[in-house]
Amino acid sequence: MSAYSAAAVHADPATPPPPVPVVVIGAGGMGRAWIATVLGNAAARLVGVADVLDGAAEAAVAEVVPEKLRDAIVTGTDSLEVARRAGAEAVIDVTVPAAHHAVTADALHAGLPVLGEKPCAATLAEAVSLAGHAEATGRLFMVSQSRRNNPHLREARRLADELGGAGIVDTRFYKAPRFGGFRDAMEQPLLVDMAIHAVDAGRVLVEGTPVAVNATSHNPSWSWYAGDAAASAVITYDTGAVHTYSGSWCSPGAETSWNGDWSLSCAEGSVHWDGETPPTAHPAAGGAVAGRVPGDSDRWELDASLTDFCAALRGGDRPDSEVHDNVWTQAIVEAAVRSAASGARVQLAELLDEALHAARILDSADGRSRALERWKTGVSGLLAG
Repeated sequence: MSAYSAAAVHADPATPPPPVPVVVIGAGGMGRAWIATVLGNAAARLVGVADVLDGAAEAAVAEVVPEKLRDAIVTGTDSLEVARRAGAEAVIDVTVPAAHHAVTADALHAGLPVLGEKPCAATLAEAVSLAGHAEATGRLFMVSQSRRNNPHLREARRLADELGGAGIVDTRFYKAPRFGGFRDAMEQPLLVDMAIHAVDAGRVLVEGTPVAVNATSHNPSWSWYAGDAAASAVITYDTGAVHTYSGSWCSPGAETSWNGDWSLSCAEGSVHWDGETPPTAHPAAGGAVAGRVPGDSDRWELDASLTDFCAALRGGDRPDSEVHDNVWTQAIVEAAVRSAASGARVQLAELLDEALHAARILDSADGRSRALERWKTGVSGLLAG
């Protein structure tokens, strides 16, 4: 048995592992993207779709699933009942962030590993709590931070390592989208809804553990957002590496890509990535070195997350965005928001200890997990998990 799966692992290397039967929970726009991803990935098999809104799961199946496959898809409003009827081995949680804690905890305690959409949870305390629920149940909870699964980003890391490793990483993000809806009303739309992608990608490029964040935010006079649409953040790591981020969601004109524009400074040169095309290394000795062009076998974003998740359930390696690792990304974002509000540099150790205290209260009321009682501190619990 895998450490994560309720099913037998695949032990015959001569044959491909059987696909993991999964239920997608949440049938909105992102849920439909996940349904399409599952249908296109041989590592998984769609067996059910659930949504709390009556008729939503059925509508999503009718829109996304080919007609010849629809009869085999179980639908309903109760996710655990759908998973039971469908014979699912795992679920993909694509609900709204406010529902992540309840949906994920319920699935884990029903014996179902979970692949969840980012963010891990609505609050850092809930994210820490879910790390405890994963420990208590022994089931895998992986967060899909899909943009870290960009082959160009991984190539940038490889090029930087050849130049001695990135000690300074700078990200510029300037776009001018007019979304309408909830983002226009958010207090920190850029830091909370967009910068999480960049800070997580930064963790792919930088060696070490983040320790502190200093951030400022403001709303330009021409902004159409109610909250702060522009921000800058400095993220310091225990290796001495620093990731600086500056961005705006109201900057028309010379816009960057949706992944941003990246500069990596290393001891023996630098690496530049425009966020869309292969990165380029610039060694101190001179000349430019083009990065590798991704091939047909490279996995991207949601597809890569699903592949890693299914591989882990079939006895493969622990994925790098397992909940304990992913909580660091949410902690950086929460620290940036707090720093922007207070003007002070925020230590992640203090922030995580606060979250651990709140998570223990949450778990005590819930009564299903006592795993966090073993954590001495927020940092040590995440690193040991």
